[in-house]
Amino acid sequence: MSGENEYRGSAAGTDSGLLAPVWAGTEALAELSDEAWVAAMLEAEAALARAQASLGVIPARSADAVAEGVRSARIDVVDLAERSRGAANPVVVLVQELTAAVAAIDPSAAEHVHLGSTSQDILDSAAMLLARRTLAAVDRDLSRVAAALAALAREHRDTPMAARTLAQHAVPTTFGLKAAGWLGSVLDASARVRATAAALPAQLGGAAGTLAAYQEYARGTAAEGPGHGIELAARFAAELGLAEPSAPWHSLRIPLCDIGGTLSAVTGVLGKFALDVQGMSRTEVAEVAEPAAGGRGVSSAMPQKRNPVLATLVVSAARQLPVYSVVLAQSMLAEDERAPGAWHAEWQPLREVLRLAAGAARTAAELAEGLEVFPGNLRRNLALTGGSIVSERLNVALAPLLGKAEAKRLLAECARQTAAAGGSFADVLKQREDLLGKLPDGVTVDDLLAPEEYLGAAAELVDRVLARYEAADRD
Repeated sequence: MSGENEYRGSAAGTDSGLLAPVWAGTEALAELSDEAWVAAMLEAEAALARAQASLGVIPARSADAVAEGVRSARIDVVDLAERSRGAANPVVVLVQELTAAVAAIDPSAAEHVHLGSTSQDILDSAAMLLARRTLAAVDRDLSRVAAALAALAREHRDTPMAARTLAQHAVPTTFGLKAAGWLGSVLDASARVRATAAALPAQLGGAAGTLAAYQEYARGTAAEGPGHGIELAARFAAELGLAEPSAPWHSLRIPLCDIGGTLSAVTGVLGKFALDVQGMSRTEVAEVAEPAAGGRGVSSAMPQKRNPVLATLVVSAARQLPVYSVVLAQSMLAEDERAPGAWHAEWQPLREVLRLAAGAARTAAELAEGLEVFPGNLRRNLALTGGSIVSERLNVALAPLLGKAEAKRLLAECARQTAAAGGSFADVLKQREDLLGKLPDGVTVDDLLAPEEYLGAAAELVDRVLARYEAADRD
């Protein structure tokens, strides 16, 4: 067929986020690309050389040459990927390429590339570098989401709306409390992100986690001694800005599990917010709307549509990410000191959880900052049942007089009558002399069914969450 190859791109294809629009075009595209992974692995190699030079294991000029080799190496990631099948990981071939680049600068320094190291030390440390950077980006966007939700909570602290339980009107609440609920969850997620990022460890253990080769290469130098491997691991972690683990964790994979769990919580929190926005932006509900932008929300067929696409992208990420996180959790079942398959199974799921979380956080920030709220429609929907949304309050007032069960039965009967006739709940109640006669003196049905008078502690709860946000913002 003519033109059938027109959009195939490079020989290896392109991963631009075509089928993952939640992160397409965001920082996550470049920050977690194949090139970014290669750069992070090279960064780990340079950090190892610097750490070894600082302890006198290799000459400082060798560390400089390694750093220069890292800068000058031209790595074809497609070729690297294909050649890496032979070793089942990309580090082996990457070290060959780096060694050649260093040899062109200083042949003697080439002997000091990857000295005493193993593939997992480099790839795990690179993964932690990328995870730390992504978590920092996620946290910045969560801060944007929190600021926007806090503003909505303040503005609509006392704006009444219908609370919904099991998809039905329940009792009155406020939009401020709804926004405060989203805000509190975002603050929880942000705290998890920061704690996880702070704990991300470097990896340095050698072939089986004993640091033996590192110590052996230090023999005959000023660094020689039983504590050299531990000191080198500490220097290496410091060079990368990662936490120093108490011991190598080659087959002890809780750091990856923590990343997956934390980011599942992040997208779950953001997904809840987005799902609520979807429901509230339905045509027949129309309580909120996403921020408008040229081309956003359009349909390929229906010109009238303004689809909630930002919320849709966030929800899509929230539905996908936990599945990838399960792979990270399953990979904790790692055999012996190095696992054949469990380690290898982590890499792509890790990249996906980072991409999805970063994309969801960036998209949620845009959604929260531009969310439109329509108080008039909130009020309209609150009145749809003609006052029955406040029947719980009337039940409380009548319970001491009729008994709780009997009061509930009578009110349910009135509600069914209202629904069947399509009238007002208040009007039906006003026709029931048996109920009206039980009301306290001076109290009317309209008084008891006023939504603003049955908001409980909504305003105070909003204030509590906002106080927490303001305290966290100061910190």
